[in-house]
Amino acid sequence: MSKYIFILLLTFFLLQKEGFAQRTIAMPQIVNYSSKAYQGGVQNWGITQDTQGIMYFANNEGLLSFDGRYWHVYPLPNSTIVRSVCYDGNGRIYVGGQDEIGYFEADEKGTLVYHSLVKEIPVRERQFADVWHIALSGDHVFFQANNHIFHYYQDKINVDRAPSSWQYMTSVEDALYAQDMERGVMHYENGVWKSTTGKNPLKKGAIMTGMVPYGADTLLIATMKDGLFYLTKGNFFPKVTSMDSRFSTNRISSIRFLGNDLFAVSMYPGGMLIIDKSGEILQRYSYGEGLQTNNIRDIFKDRNGNVWLALDDGIDYIAVNSAIKYIYPDQNTKLGTYSLRIFNHKLYLGTSNGLYVTPYRGNALENIGMSEARFEKVAHSDGQVWSIQEVNGRLLIGHEEGSFEVRDDGVRPIHTATGIWTYQAASRVSPSRNMVVGSYLGLRHLLFDGQYFVDNGHIGGSDESLRFVYYDDKNHVVWVSHPYRGVFKLSLSPDFKKIIQHKRYDVAEGLPAILHNYVFHIRNDILVSTPKGVYIYDAGHDTFTPADQYQALVNIPIQYMTEDKMGNVWFATNKRLGLLDFSRPLGEYPYTVSYFPELNGEILGGFESVYVHDAENVFISGQKGGILLNYKAYQDRASKPNMLLRAVKAFDSDKKEKLLFGGYLQQDVPSTKLRYAFNSLQFNFSSTMYDQQEQVEFSYMLEGLETKWSAWSNRSEKEYTNLPAGTYVFRVKSRNGMGNESEEQAFSFRVAPPWYAHPVSYLFYGGLLLVFIFWLLSIQRKKLKERHRDELHVRQLEIEKKEKEVIKLRNEKLEVELGFKDKELANLTMNIIQRGEVLSKIKNNIAQTMDRMEDKEAQQNFKQLIRLIRSAERTNEDWEKFNTHIHHANENFFLRLKEQHPDLTANELKLCALLRMNLLSKEIAQLMHVTVKAIEVSRYRLRKKLKIDSEVNLYDYLMQYTKTDE
Repeated sequence: MSKYIFILLLTFFLLQKEGFAQRTIAMPQIVNYSSKAYQGGVQNWGITQDTQGIMYFANNEGLLSFDGRYWHVYPLPNSTIVRSVCYDGNGRIYVGGQDEIGYFEADEKGTLVYHSLVKEIPVRERQFADVWHIALSGDHVFFQANNHIFHYYQDKINVDRAPSSWQYMTSVEDALYAQDMERGVMHYENGVWKSTTGKNPLKKGAIMTGMVPYGADTLLIATMKDGLFYLTKGNFFPKVTSMDSRFSTNRISSIRFLGNDLFAVSMYPGGMLIIDKSGEILQRYSYGEGLQTNNIRDIFKDRNGNVWLALDDGIDYIAVNSAIKYIYPDQNTKLGTYSLRIFNHKLYLGTSNGLYVTPYRGNALENIGMSEARFEKVAHSDGQVWSIQEVNGRLLIGHEEGSFEVRDDGVRPIHTATGIWTYQAASRVSPSRNMVVGSYLGLRHLLFDGQYFVDNGHIGGSDESLRFVYYDDKNHVVWVSHPYRGVFKLSLSPDFKKIIQHKRYDVAEGLPAILHNYVFHIRNDILVSTPKGVYIYDAGHDTFTPADQYQALVNIPIQYMTEDKMGNVWFATNKRLGLLDFSRPLGEYPYTVSYFPELNGEILGGFESVYVHDAENVFISGQKGGILLNYKAYQDRASKPNMLLRAVKAFDSDKKEKLLFGGYLQQDVPSTKLRYAFNSLQFNFSSTMYDQQEQVEFSYMLEGLETKWSAWSNRSEKEYTNLPAGTYVFRVKSRNGMGNESEEQAFSFRVAPPWYAHPVSYLFYGGLLLVFIFWLLSIQRKKLKERHRDELHVRQLEIEKKEKEVIKLRNEKLEVELGFKDKELANLTMNIIQRGEVLSKIKNNIAQTMDRMEDKEAQQNFKQLIRLIRSAERTNEDWEKFNTHIHHANENFFLRLKEQHPDLTANELKLCALLRMNLLSKEIAQLMHVTVKAIEVSRYRLRKKLKIDSEVNLYDYLMQYTKTDE
């Protein structure tokens, strides 16, 4: 018995696993935001979005906002859990918590401020626990708790008590519905709750968790444990799905209408399902398919048609409406995919680990990626698959082990001697008998006998690995290129056995270089892509010339080109994918150049491959799995991105922060005036293109400081420090991957001058300047006076100097004259002395002679002679002349001497003059005709009158009067 129970349980588990493993061929991008990323509470309960595109989440720690770049948490006043959130379309975000209802609204600075509405509730009704749902009906706002529904309108709140217990509330197409545990589903009409239930009510105990429009007069209702129901004219009918048996254990937490007859159903803990109108499951998202957890509380479809999930642990974003999706034949390994092909209603993927295949649901489904994925590995295909190509209605693969044809039961080998890159048939329309194959070791010849492909051996003369090959069957030549060998045209023998002629094309034949050239056949032309552009083959001159029709690709190193069925050209350059769309000419070019920046770095570099099944299904080789591009949808959604200025902060020198703008105003931001201390600013900005955040770029400019826009970059903040005083306008814009630019966002502000540059300060400075000028003038006047005085003094000194010079000249003249007179005096004195000496000698000689003579008469004559001599000695003529000279030469000397010694006699003054001449007493005695003894006595008496000691030299004493005079 236990054995059967085990088998039943195992079967149930496998069936459940099989049902839960439902997934589509292509998976959208999934972005996981953990609680560490948004720095908030773990659990999230509800989601809404405002008109700017900003997302809001009801979080355990408050209201959580996200703009694509920045997260913010706004707690409620009582720090309660926010259970519900709803945006009213007019700038208010209503929230419900525990014993708390209210709304957040931006103030004049754009900062979200909470306004509680609890005070508007009657006092007796203010104990209401959790508010689980918020719904809008026109300008009316309804908050649903377990026992209350609060109706807020025109700043007043009315309370509707539950007949038993309110379980759920929502609005659908402006109609308001609620579920009471006893009375069932009710709708709000003219201020009254009325029963909606008809003959077939929702079974008792079923708890509603969602309600969405389904069709005319029909709603689709989700219940927690009882599955899905239709509500038509008050009657309930169950909706059958393949998950009905599992809804009791995987509780439905919410349901959302996604458009295109698709619905998203979230479960707890069953992940999320996408179902169509018939109830068929198209896709399941769970922990194994990219979600952070299987416990989902709420689903929200944003304005771009993509899905947000409020999880028990984090937030997930699923770009279900994105034009780009990913194909993983093996979810666990996500193999590199080199080639993809649709053949016989099956999708084939050539990977690094073999060939995978899955069927899809016929031609009725436009987007093949939404078909159920049932990937299997094709038998005997293990190894590297380089290419998948349809030739003569058969499917061939280029494999590292050779050539293989794909059959229903696996692959059939054609040739296994060397690895194969590509197949080139003689005709792409009608069946071809001959094919040229590019292999690891040159070219091979492949024959088709109408039933099988047969390898006809190696084509002699080709030994290089050739991946870029084109067979021109009209001229029976093969064009090949090797990145390091060059471009060649090879002429084949009629039997395909050897190359009979080969020509290399390089600079002489028109190509700009030899290396990194790739040959392709595009739009019936032979093209070579070079690092400097695309060159076209001129058969008439057998050369290459620049291809004018591809001038948009100049200086772009292209490694891959291919033409689709519509005549458009896809190309790859440095792991970037581009397209020349000839159905949309633009300006001077017959095409529009488009890029797909979402795929930058995602495509398989060096082994690029693009297969265009139709405009909705473009398959691209990828580094991790294949890539499915819906080009038609991509074009339709390539609109302008939005631009949000999210925060403006000012800082002073101490890093003190001042918030100038909080980022939530929807109208123009008012201009702001700043004190000079806060002249360093930081700007944060974003764009709510959540599925293209890696491709969104920003450019900015600060008018008043900068004159040019900055280079585009992915950076979403900008700082300016130490701005000078003045008026500024910060402008910022964004652009998406298609190059479409947003409208500008602007923030104007004025940095006031510092206190020392304030107008009042300038008045003060003006006063100071006037005072300073007057002070300078007074100083200048004083300096002029002093200068005038100094000039007068200098002039006086100059006059005195000139006078002194005159006096000096006069004194010098007098000194010369005095010297001359002194010389005359000295000469005269010497003459007198010498004459006296001579006369004395003569007199003595006469006396001696007379004494020896006896003759009396002769003696008498000699006596007469002696008397004459004595008379000559006493004559005054010479002496008077001598006195005159002394007086004239020593006039000042006598004056000064008389001033000091007025009692000196004339003889004493004469003695002083002779002493000043430094004459000896003997010489003075001769001059004065007295004895030496008399002179000594006179000197003694003079010393007494002059009152000088005997130790003082009389000459030195008298000389001071002469010096003073000089």
